[in-house]
Amino acid sequence: MIDKLEAIKERFEEVSQQIIQPEIVSDSARYSKISKEYKDLGRIVEQYNLYLKIQKDIAGTKELITTEKDEELREMAKEELDELTPKLEELEQSIKELLIPKDPNDSRNIILEIRGGTGGDEAAIFAGDLFRMYQRFFEKMGWRSSIMDFTEGTNGGYKEIICKVEGEDVYGKMKFESGVHRVQRVPQTESQGRIHTSAASVAVLPEAEEVDVQINMNDVRVDTFQSSGAGGQSVNTTYSAVRLTHIPSGLVVSCQDERSQLKNKDRALSVLRSRLYEIKLKEHNDAISSQRKSMVGSGDRSDKIRTYNYPQSRITDHRIGYTVYNLPAVMEGDIAEFIERLRIAENAERMQEGETV
Repeated sequence: MIDKLEAIKERFEEVSQQIIQPEIVSDSARYSKISKEYKDLGRIVEQYNLYLKIQKDIAGTKELITTEKDEELREMAKEELDELTPKLEELEQSIKELLIPKDPNDSRNIILEIRGGTGGDEAAIFAGDLFRMYQRFFEKMGWRSSIMDFTEGTNGGYKEIICKVEGEDVYGKMKFESGVHRVQRVPQTESQGRIHTSAASVAVLPEAEEVDVQINMNDVRVDTFQSSGAGGQSVNTTYSAVRLTHIPSGLVVSCQDERSQLKNKDRALSVLRSRLYEIKLKEHNDAISSQRKSMVGSGDRSDKIRTYNYPQSRITDHRIGYTVYNLPAVMEGDIAEFIERLRIAENAERMQEGETV
């Protein structure tokens, strides 16, 4: 590990010089890439420097214990050693986590898709509850979200809703939310007071750029139609909504949020590009999973990942066996603890399998 850290420290010093070179500062693409590397390496080097300092302090303290004749000073040194040793162990663990290679998609924005599943009207209502939960979480994180397309449920909520989320490391945090979310409660539409089980699926797609996926527009059929959302001067008066059909894959994407047909087409293309990128990503992940199957990182839409039990105010994440009894807070966007525990679980798996930079 020390050899790797020394190499990283050396690279950090090189990048520190490059980032101030005029030819790099003037090239926005290169500067952005170098800045990201500088920031990522800086975190590791900062921890490594602290690790070396504590290591040096421990060596000095041990020497004092063996050479000092004053019993009181020796006792103080032993107490200090008892404090420093666990600090060094914690720091070593933290550095090992930092050395795990980041998913290159972690820094991307996302396309979030939520669909009501089994359970009819109640599933659509639950899909709406999940969307609201995520909106609250986005607000806490300082991220920006914008709805791209939606189909409302008969009795509220959404049969389907798609939105774009922009911010720092959005995919890195939200990727663990992909899968089937199950709810157990008495539906608003239930007259007998019986508890029903319904479900909604969540898909988190890293936003793809043109360089990631090349779309031949000859393979895309473009249809326009009238918007069907609530309110707005253009609704049901102009053909501003756009539907794209990607003929080779059969994927269909609609967007009706913007009043401009051109803007809706651009946003629909963004979703289409991200869905095609997700297919490429799944093929890559399937190839990896033939060697190992990650407990938390598969992102398979068919996996049942979490249950929300309203009568007991209980939420359970089935991938890590983590349960809390604060459902109202969670539905108000308090999901950071789930995300952090899932991140730690995935890192632990990767560390166990020896994945480091």
